Amino acid sequence: MTIISSEGAPATGRASTLLYRTVWRWHFYAGLVVVPFFIVLALTGMVMLYGNSVETMLGPRHFVAVPTAPIALVDQAAAAAAAVPGGSVTMFVQPPEADLANKFMVAGEDGPHIVAIDPNDASVVAQYRQDSVLFTWASKIHGTLLLGDFGDRLLEIAAGLGIVLLLTGLYMWWPRNGRSLKQALVPKRLKGRGFWRELHMSAGAYFAVVMLFFLISGLSWTGVWGTQLVQAWNTLPAEKFSAPLSDVTHASLNHGDHDVPWTLEQAPMPLSEHDHSAMGMESMAGMDMAPASDVNLDTVATTARDIGFTGQFRINLPAGESGVFTISSDSNSGDSANPFGDRTVYIDRYSGAIISEVTYADYGLGGKAMATGIALHQGNLGWWNIALNLVFCAAIAFIAVSGVVMWWKRRPRGKFAAPPYPRQYRAPWPVIAIAIVVCLAFPLTGAAIAVFALIDVLLPARFKQAGAG
Repeated sequence: MTIISSEGAPATGRASTLLYRTVWRWHFYAGLVVVPFFIVLALTGMVMLYGNSVETMLGPRHFVAVPTAPIALVDQAAAAAAAVPGGSVTMFVQPPEADLANKFMVAGEDGPHIVAIDPNDASVVAQYRQDSVLFTWASKIHGTLLLGDFGDRLLEIAAGLGIVLLLTGLYMWWPRNGRSLKQALVPKRLKGRGFWRELHMSAGAYFAVVMLFFLISGLSWTGVWGTQLVQAWNTLPAEKFSAPLSDVTHASLNHGDHDVPWTLEQAPMPLSEHDHSAMGMESMAGMDMAPASDVNLDTVATTARDIGFTGQFRINLPAGESGVFTISSDSNSGDSANPFGDRTVYIDRYSGAIISEVTYADYGLGGKAMATGIALHQGNLGWWNIALNLVFCAAIAFIAVSGVVMWWKRRPRGKFAAPPYPRQYRAPWPVIAIAIVVCLAFPLTGAAIAVFALIDVLLPARFKQAGAG
């Protein structure tokens, strides 16, 4: 029996080992699923980096004259709401510079809109649907493929198989049989059949750690492994708020896919405890409370500045009679480039008092890791972060494409050419053990692996074993 190696010659050494060939075949299976998703994620990631730097997550920057006597925010909000049929303002975003228009998120009859208002005269500078923003459009493809929960599940499977692809690729790349680490890191055979193989393996090795980081941080936002397992166990505990809580979670503050910090998304919102506006003025005077009409967007914005909010920050308006004003600034939303400065403050809608405050220091270990991880993942930490992420996205696209080109050039003509097992193949226990661990750690990926394994078992020997048939 002759086993054909990856270079088309009789295999010796590593290529003839049972474990190597098993890993090689499963690397092929994982790549079969992962490659198209990786290309989509890399390309949309590049678009998001543009939409998070040249533009913003809220669309283009609109420049105005620096205001000397700005119109009241409540009047600006009224103008923003009037610009959208059936509009009601849900969020105000304080721009990072004085010469930029204020942005208001407005819920309209046909979905959320973003309205830019000139604070000098409350005129509408621009108005557009949120889903027309370049970043939002790319983010929806990046997160769900525009297929909702089904797309999210597909991407979760692909990301989990991406980890399998990464681990199997590193095993095959690892120096052995006299090949040094330096030889493995520096491509040598850049001519002929070895060209694509050398570049593919070297690029994969160089970016392996970064790829693992992006896969894990991305998986943490997915619907099953992320939301139901990891995020649920790392949600900020209710006692951290030191305030009465509602049944509504922070996810209600999401205007895009994930606007609020990861560790807060499943946490319940604090409550405005009482409708003080229904109380008599005499009672309110005795309680040192202002009437409801005195607590509005302007007073809350003033409070925000008084307690240290600078640059870009956002104020979410109360939802319902027991809702609160929520002042926040975090790197996940692109408000700042400092994830350690994450801060969320809750204001009673009736008294104007600070109900509770959450900062980065209050996050648990998982929350802190994700606060920095997601900011790095999205390129929110500055131009150096954007530049590095662009290089990484380009590298991922190259690794995916080079893998396809390498397979196409080396496959026997007219055949699908999955790497064959040795004859009389039996799965080695290390492979089975690793597969079980992956299946338990990543349920959807485990289901995909089980399906591939079943197909592999049912295939006739002549289709999967070298020299069979």
